[in-house]
Amino acid sequence: MIDFIDLSKTYSNGTRALSHVDLHIDDGEFVFIVGASGAGKSTFLKIIMREEVPSSGRVVIDGVELNGLKARKVPYYRRKLGIVFQDFRLIPTKTVYENVAFAMHVIGAKQKEISRRVPYALSLVGLSVKAKCLPNELSGGEQQRVALARALVNHADIIIADEPTGNIDPEMSRDIVDLLTQINQNNKTTVIMVTHEVDLIQQYNKRIVTIRNGTVVSDTAHPDIVADEAAMEEPIKTAPSGYYYAPSEDEEIEQFLQTYGSQEQPDEARETGDISFAAAARSAQSDE
Repeated sequence: MIDFIDLSKTYSNGTRALSHVDLHIDDGEFVFIVGASGAGKSTFLKIIMREEVPSSGRVVIDGVELNGLKARKVPYYRRKLGIVFQDFRLIPTKTVYENVAFAMHVIGAKQKEISRRVPYALSLVGLSVKAKCLPNELSGGEQQRVALARALVNHADIIIADEPTGNIDPEMSRDIVDLLTQINQNNKTTVIMVTHEVDLIQQYNKRIVTIRNGTVVSDTAHPDIVADEAAMEEPIKTAPSGYYYAPSEDEEIEQFLQTYGSQEQPDEARETGDISFAAAARSAQSDE
């Protein structure tokens, strides 16, 4: 269950990204979040991922109030999230199997569990026969399926799909949304998909939340009603999300944690002051 309660977010430069947002998402819901570039969609996701905290108001997810969540607990909270990005962010030197397995290695899963879960996740997205392929041997749609398997493999309670169809063709886009729908229905997984593609979402009978200028202007279950369709412009591509901007002592894990497998590693990642994955693990263990 996700609750935004009179939530506002203003950045240090004065930009007001979200303004008095009240929103409730039930466990197992599938929700499209739509809006133009700069509307506040990215900040909405960053608050759910606990990259950002509200300037005022509250956000409560599965009973956890994120405002006051201690830094050492953030990596553990994030394990309940599965993230799918527009640009796939696969590690180019690893096979399909290894890309998915690496998401489990990062959290310290045992090899027996990895050997069981990875094939199952690949079967869910129809890529069992591609397990030994490298990302450059796959189509864009197949690469996004790998990213989806990676998001699923750690039993995510919530799937966050950030423009997951932005780099693939319309037919493959429907395949990805169909897969998300199956996962939502079969596993009761909460799915939050950010998109600007009005034509795509109108093919599905799902809840649609429209954000404009940081405010929720429409919240409807009717796919034929989308507030201000003209505002659904092509999104501006931004730097990789800071979801994994947490320095690690292992260089390879550091790359994964910073960019979820993308080749870019922004310098500011090390300047965030976020607690490292390794340090967080040690700290949490010492608390137990």
